[in-house]
Amino acid sequence: MKKLGLHEAREEFLKFFKEKEHLVAPSYPLVPINDKSLLLINAGMAPLKPYFLGAEEPPKSRMTTCQKCVRTGDIENVGKTSRHGTFFEMLGNFSFGDYFKKEAIKWAWEFITERMEISSEKLWVSVYLDDDEAYNIWKDEIKIDEDRIVRLGKDDNFWELEVGPCGPCSEIYVDRGEKYGCGQEDCKPGCDCDRYVEVWNLVFSQYDKDEKGNYNPLPNPNIDTGMGLERMATILQEAENIFEIEPIKDILMEVEKVSGVKYGSSDKNDMSIRVITDHIRATTFLVSDGIIPSNEGRGYVLRRLIRRAARHGKLLGLNDNFLYNLSLKVIELWKNIYPEIEANKNKIQKIIRIEEEKFQETIDQGINILNQYVAEIKEEKKTILDGKRAFKLYDTFGFPLDLTKEILEEDGLSVDEEGFNTEMEKQRERARRARDEEGNAVWNSNAYSEFDIEENSEFLGYKELECNSKVVSIFKGQSMVNTLEEGEEGVIILDKTPFYAESGGQIGDTGLLKNDSFEGSVTDTKKESGRIYLHFTKVNQGNINVGDTVKAIVDKEKRLNISRNHSVTHILHKALKEVLGEHVNQAGSLVMADRLRFDFSHFEGLTIKELNEIEEKVNTIILKDVDVETIETSVDEAKKVGAEALFDEKYGSVVRLVKMGEYSKELCGGTHVKSSSSIGSFKILSESGIASGVRRIEAITGEYVLKYIKGIENKVDEIAGILKTNKMDIINKTKSLVEENKNLEKEIDKLKSKLAMSQFDDIVKETKNINGVNIITKSIEGMDANSLRQLGDKIKDSLDSILLVLGTVSDDKVNFIAMATKDLTVKGIHAGKIIKEVSKIAGGGGGGRPDMAQAGGKDPSKINEALAKVEDLVRAQIGSN
Repeated sequence: MKKLGLHEAREEFLKFFKEKEHLVAPSYPLVPINDKSLLLINAGMAPLKPYFLGAEEPPKSRMTTCQKCVRTGDIENVGKTSRHGTFFEMLGNFSFGDYFKKEAIKWAWEFITERMEISSEKLWVSVYLDDDEAYNIWKDEIKIDEDRIVRLGKDDNFWELEVGPCGPCSEIYVDRGEKYGCGQEDCKPGCDCDRYVEVWNLVFSQYDKDEKGNYNPLPNPNIDTGMGLERMATILQEAENIFEIEPIKDILMEVEKVSGVKYGSSDKNDMSIRVITDHIRATTFLVSDGIIPSNEGRGYVLRRLIRRAARHGKLLGLNDNFLYNLSLKVIELWKNIYPEIEANKNKIQKIIRIEEEKFQETIDQGINILNQYVAEIKEEKKTILDGKRAFKLYDTFGFPLDLTKEILEEDGLSVDEEGFNTEMEKQRERARRARDEEGNAVWNSNAYSEFDIEENSEFLGYKELECNSKVVSIFKGQSMVNTLEEGEEGVIILDKTPFYAESGGQIGDTGLLKNDSFEGSVTDTKKESGRIYLHFTKVNQGNINVGDTVKAIVDKEKRLNISRNHSVTHILHKALKEVLGEHVNQAGSLVMADRLRFDFSHFEGLTIKELNEIEEKVNTIILKDVDVETIETSVDEAKKVGAEALFDEKYGSVVRLVKMGEYSKELCGGTHVKSSSSIGSFKILSESGIASGVRRIEAITGEYVLKYIKGIENKVDEIAGILKTNKMDIINKTKSLVEENKNLEKEIDKLKSKLAMSQFDDIVKETKNINGVNIITKSIEGMDANSLRQLGDKIKDSLDSILLVLGTVSDDKVNFIAMATKDLTVKGIHAGKIIKEVSKIAGGGGGGRPDMAQAGGKDPSKINEALAKVEDLVRAQIGSN
């Protein structure tokens, strides 16, 4: 058997199938491309589904890959055992209507026995119960002993989805020897023990399962095989588990190095080391492929991995952030195979570091709270943490549910997951209500569904802003009526309309409906059931009746401003990706006439430099006057021309592809300008965070940029007038004034200090002796905290044995200082404890060392009362000693 490392085994596999005339394709990203059925790529065939389903033409009928994969279904077991992992690489060879069972089986056997030199005596195979064809190939052509061919049922050896290509499979097992077995006489593949390790699964897609459950033979059957690279390397290196193979072992050793904890020292430490070793590999590749931590979907998977690893780092004594540096080890070990992780090194480190920092802010407090919960549960003789408290840990302290479960399990406890999910749904409902309130959602989108409105509204607004229309229906409140009279408000439905209805973040059009005897202002436009346009109308004059013909007129200027803002969001989206990275995706938008709002996924606030670069890129495209082209096409055709990552919504058979030259291509149903120069200009007003991993840019375009600039110019003129200079010189004038102000403040400080020192003799004369302790308490007017400290230092340095407590009021706030000479601290005087009690009386707080302390207060009227307390406090401290 060849002793190959992970990288050598991968190379041998791909080389072998290249010799068999397979196209060697690079690994696809972990984020599925145009496949909403998967959260993350979890098998070698997953990215190739379009080829198996016949939706796309493969580049070659034979392909082979080593695919990055992540599975998190049993994340809680990773680390507990040495078998489980989240990230792995899947080797596979695939045939799309080319070769079939005979070649797949023959080549698999050849690779394992001849290239990997694994003894055939160690190999077993399984076939589907009724797959005589595969059984006979193994028996008659490969010549494997029938005793080592196991027939298994549908659960083990038949691959299928609800509908589509499916078929039996055959698996190859390696017998690792009796020491890994269960000792049962009938132990063989299919047994739950560790003796027989499945290393390769050969799937024969020969049927097309229909919706009735019938298995119809495929005219051109396919082959899909999968071999776990780490599992094969474990066999070849004769290692106990995946954590002991090269180069995964190198990560583990790095964890040992940074933690100072030796693997094998204890079961508890070993679990933590395995968790970190596995999770940092998965994290590094997930971030490299564009995923950022969040509370939803893929981002939540990443957050769970980072936070679980960080918590296990704490168990090993790693209290500072360490994962972001550990990712460098993963990059070093895999960069030659996956160069993208080296290219994304800075991004990987930054995203992991920021997530670590966020968790560090709450983890200690969260663990303390959870420990309190555990103590309470045990005291109450219960075993389950209720969902409300589990949700508080998630919502307030950032504890993913599985992390809470894991910590509880260490104490033999569990969590009410159903209750947790109930609390989660309550929060989502609160968020939905908040969004509705923010959007002034007084309109119920289903208010008109009970009425039988058969005729759809024909939308003409992409090309026309005016048209003659027939009134189909009228609503007043929630009732259908025949007439709206002057002064009344209602909803009018037309047979055709140029008014764009609110959709995709773009607000609805406004304008007029009119004829010879009627005029009404359309204040908003919305859609019902995606087909009926609702014109919210106030009647200005005359009456409007069902059946009347009206001219529908869109407010052209407002529509143009809205279109400017909508078009620029497409350019902005692309510019954000170029400046910040491909992980940026739209997370929401609001397109209005006077401004736009664009939400996007990103892990930190943008710098001034980044904002300037984004703004510059957008304005460059505007000035290039690129054509804005709208094409009606299919989703598949849109994908082919590069409209990427905008397929979270459901689309019909025909979609609108909006192209900003070759710069931006997005599917969009909104209204747009004809060329980029019509946008005029673009200005970012603000950038902020609105949720974990989600940022928001607010911006303006066109005439509103001019108004913004004019407003700034007016302010500059006003400032120049106040400073009595011309506007080109206001910066120099301001700098001069700031410098002059600093100098004056220094002079004031000197005068205050002199004033304070001038009171020295008078203050010293007020020294009292309490139980053998000399004390001074004094309220001094018109002194800041710094001058108060200087006075205190002078008094303390001038007297051999003294406790002084001074107070002053500055800007309606009380400042106290307390100082004690060393001989008094030996006697039990503690300035910090004294100042703490004194400041409480003035509504504040503070503390410090035995010899020096300071505090603040909120109530100046209590300053003398507070200082009077000092004598009692001294008596108490001296008396207690």
